[in-house]
Amino acid sequence: MTSISYVQQQHITRLCVRCGLLLMQYGAESAVVVDLSKRLGIALGMNSVECSLNFNALTLTTICDERCITTTRDTINQSINVNLLVQIQKIVNKTEAATNNNELIDLTTTAFDKLDKTVYPTWIVCVFVGVSCAAFAYLNGGSWAITAVTFIAGMVAMFTRIYLSKHHFNPFITIIVTAFIASLIGSTTYYFNVGDSADIAVASSVLLLVPSFPLINSLSDILKGYVNIGIGRAVFAYMLTLSSCVGIVMALILLQIQHWGF
Repeated sequence: MTSISYVQQQHITRLCVRCGLLLMQYGAESAVVVDLSKRLGIALGMNSVECSLNFNALTLTTICDERCITTTRDTINQSINVNLLVQIQKIVNKTEAATNNNELIDLTTTAFDKLDKTVYPTWIVCVFVGVSCAAFAYLNGGSWAITAVTFIAGMVAMFTRIYLSKHHFNPFITIIVTAFIASLIGSTTYYFNVGDSADIAVASSVLLLVPSFPLINSLSDILKGYVNIGIGRAVFAYMLTLSSCVGIVMALILLQIQHWGF
């Protein structure tokens, strides 16, 4: 593009911030968000793109022929969707490789509009989460009865988590309720004398609540120089862990189980 109007620069700015927002919302680390947003803007004809990230906001500036446009957007955390992140990266790569610049902005906009955001059906996710929790219980020495109870606890807990998330409950309340239900079902092994290691069912049924992805992203952000957002993500992950502990303790207190894990 040899000459870019102010309106076109506005459109490009919106595309770049849209790219960054989607990446942040669906679990990309900060370095990837900044890199792809900048690459997209430069591929569309900008001289420079500057991007600043906060835990829940993104500020982006495009510069073209000494003309600057700055915009700020709030972000809302969504579930992790690596498939969507890969699609966005492919769009950026395709834009960089394009030779016909006349309709490049429209083509890129269309590509973003057609992003496939579909996810696996809820029942499939719940079943496989239950299987993973049951496998963890079995590998830690649980009997088949303990494994079966853990499967049911993990499956019901995941269904609860998805249901509450879809209805926009506070994420910490969602985790507390999910941990409470999982622990409540897992703790039935104490009352019905199921198996020899009832504590394994309680520990394994809350495996789905481990915030591994946020913790990995927070550490990666800090090591790559994005300290502020890295600390924010780490605190968020630790709060999720604390919420899980609150839910587990509530269930154990309700059932008056004092010797769990000992």
